[in-house]
Amino acid sequence: MEDMNEIYHRHAQTVYKFLLSQTRDADLAEELTQETFCQAVRSIDRFDGGCKISVWLCQIAKHLWYQHLRRHRREAPMPEEPPESLVPSAEEGLLEREGRLGLLRLIHDLPPEPREVVYLRAFGGLSFREIGDVMGRTETWARVTFYRTKEKLRNGGANDEK
Repeated sequence: MEDMNEIYHRHAQTVYKFLLSQTRDADLAEELTQETFCQAVRSIDRFDGGCKISVWLCQIAKHLWYQHLRRHRREAPMPEEPPESLVPSAEEGLLEREGRLGLLRLIHDLPPEPREVVYLRAFGGLSFREIGDVMGRTETWARVTFYRTKEKLRNGGANDEK
């Protein structure tokens, strides 16, 4: 087993990105990342090596995120509107907001696994390899799932599968 310092240096960024994709709040993601590693230190004796350590850490992180949500009984806030200087006109701003809201509605209506892949990739910036690790799947599965989901969203969420 690796030294906990080494584990932290190798996996902290992955855990942080995962939590950032879930929380959409950099400070909260950082706080939960630290708590994840504290929990990992306390329960390292229960890690049996049955999965990659990054998967185990992200499962701890997910559990902490869910605890946070239960404690606060609220949804994570969505990012606010872009600064006025970035919106060229009121008409374009309205069209952009409607498009963004429509896309978020389509993503929200996806089944859980494809939705999580989109969140981890688009909002969390995780690589396909990291997504595969976090979800206990392969990098190829993450790529294919993201591509198919992106195509589904591009077609307005219509179910293309026969």
